[in-house]
Amino acid sequence: MLIKSKRGWEIPEAQATPEAAFLSRRSLLGAGAGLIGAGLLPAAAQAQKAADAPDPSAGLYPVKRNPRYTLDRPLTPEKDASTVNNYYEFGTNYDVGKAAAKLKVRPWVITFDGLVEQPRQVGIDDLLKAMPLEERVYRHRCVEAWSMAVPWSGFPMKALVDYARPLSGARYVRMETFLDKEVAPGQSGRFYSWPYVEGLTLAEATNELAFLVTGVYGKPAPNQFGAPLRLATPWKYGFKSIKAIVKFSFVAERPKSFWEVTQGAEYGFWANVNPQVPHPRWSQATEKDIATGERRPTLLYNGYGEFVSGLYEDPALKGQKLWM
Repeated sequence: MLIKSKRGWEIPEAQATPEAAFLSRRSLLGAGAGLIGAGLLPAAAQAQKAADAPDPSAGLYPVKRNPRYTLDRPLTPEKDASTVNNYYEFGTNYDVGKAAAKLKVRPWVITFDGLVEQPRQVGIDDLLKAMPLEERVYRHRCVEAWSMAVPWSGFPMKALVDYARPLSGARYVRMETFLDKEVAPGQSGRFYSWPYVEGLTLAEATNELAFLVTGVYGKPAPNQFGAPLRLATPWKYGFKSIKAIVKFSFVAERPKSFWEVTQGAEYGFWANVNPQVPHPRWSQATEKDIATGERRPTLLYNGYGEFVSGLYEDPALKGQKLWM
């Protein structure tokens, strides 16, 4: 007769955990471990992980090109346009892509306030759903006398103004960028007045050329281009094209822009391109193509006079420095 003695680690079969319950518990423990691990990651690593996450708007691009806006020159290759970007929040050199990549652009909330029917906030992806996306090829002229030609994706600023529903007393749009000194080292300096602020008259903002950019080269814009939302006003010098916008305020009085506060003798509110009006420290008669090195004559209003010259014929503007 065989007598079987139980070992100390054996339990009755009836007490064994059912397979379904075991798998469910293992899944729960795995999720918990992930949460704990995320909590233990350094803040910088978490920020980088967020920055590396796929852009939720990627499926929206490419968008249909608007044939109304054409160029007199080839598009600038993406590799050149991506490495010549003024973005003082991340450094005073042009190649700021690596530094700007640390900016977390999701979630991204945009505020509408001031003289509007109802102040509100909206997430960038909800805003994108409400806007008519298209691609436009525009010339871009920097006040430093270099230029490029870029295929921007985004929507007319007029659509955003209509979305915000400003009151009749609003005459200007004041725009403000993010403020995060931990991510943007340039914002820790004392020389500049952060955050970056820009402004347009309501007439400029609703002109058909004024464009809010969310993508470039057929995909979501990389951070160095001003993601997730920047301005493109191609008849003005590039410093008017504020990047990474978080607030639109509709106001009655003309706002003071970032460069106007920083160095008002050289950079004014209007900043319209004019080859006949030099910067105090260099000529604006010609511009240098960043891709080819070619120098070409600068065009009045950067070649967009047919669209915008009427904005500046008001006698009330006589005597104002419309060009810088």
